[in-house]
Amino acid sequence: MKKISFICLIFLFILSSCGTVSSLIIAPNKEISITDRVVYNALQFEGVKYRRGGVTTDGFDCSGLVYTSFIKENILLPRQSRYMANQGIEVALNQAKKGDLLFFITGRKSKSINHVGLVVSTDDKIINFIHSTNGRGVIISSLSEKYWKNAFLKATKVL
Repeated sequence: MKKISFICLIFLFILSSCGTVSSLIIAPNKEISITDRVVYNALQFEGVKYRRGGVTTDGFDCSGLVYTSFIKENILLPRQSRYMANQGIEVALNQAKKGDLLFFITGRKSKSINHVGLVVSTDDKIINFIHSTNGRGVIISSLSEKYWKNAFLKATKVL
């Protein structure tokens, strides 16, 4: 009886020492690309509220989210979306990839770029991007949504 109890105890110990696998699995000897790191940084802020001029988890505006996601990887971009739009190389929308920036003119009275988002995926020609909106905070949207499709101005590659 003691032998069976001892074996059961060892078995339980082995089972209890098993941990969970983290959500980010890295293959041995493979580096995570700078693009993936920037996108990962931005995704960590999903759900954070909007705050005009914000660059912290207390709140982000659209350019603050992008700025912070890049600065965590020691990549300095201008702080405002209209100046960010002058960085990098403009790409055709059908060539946009994860990590690229999307620029928008929102609002009826606006005549210049006033919103930016970061492409997080391009599945089946559907471009999804993360950004901060004053109504919903940091969210992921699709460029196929009518509002964003109509407000879209250009895409740039900065990485």
